[in-house]
Amino acid sequence: PYYVNIDQNLFLEALLHSSDPNLELFLDTCVASPTPQNSTAVTYDIVRNGCVRDSTYARYYTSQRHKFQFKFNAFQFIQSNPSVYLQCEFVVCRAYDYSSRCHQGCINRPKRQANS
Repeated sequence: PYYVNIDQNLFLEALLHSSDPNLELFLDTCVASPTPQNSTAVTYDIVRNGCVRDSTYARYYTSQRHKFQFKFNAFQFIQSNPSVYLQCEFVVCRAYDYSSRCHQGCINRPKRQANS
């Protein structure tokens, strides 16, 4: 566990361990939940489909494509245990493939319309 105070900046870094220097990382989705299980009942989106959902999120750019650094403010779920669990999904792409998911950025997927 990593202990932080509410509203304290929480800094995270993901590293891709590969001998190929032409690969890069992209944060597709990062969600928080009050339990370690992959629960969809109560979650909070920090990033979803490459779209930033948390106003305190900030990415730190580096010249090293295999490194992805970001931060957001720590929070706690209301009426729940004090722990917050993160689950982040990264995509690995070729650095100069501008048609790759890494270069598409935020993808807002339209919601489906329910038929009567």
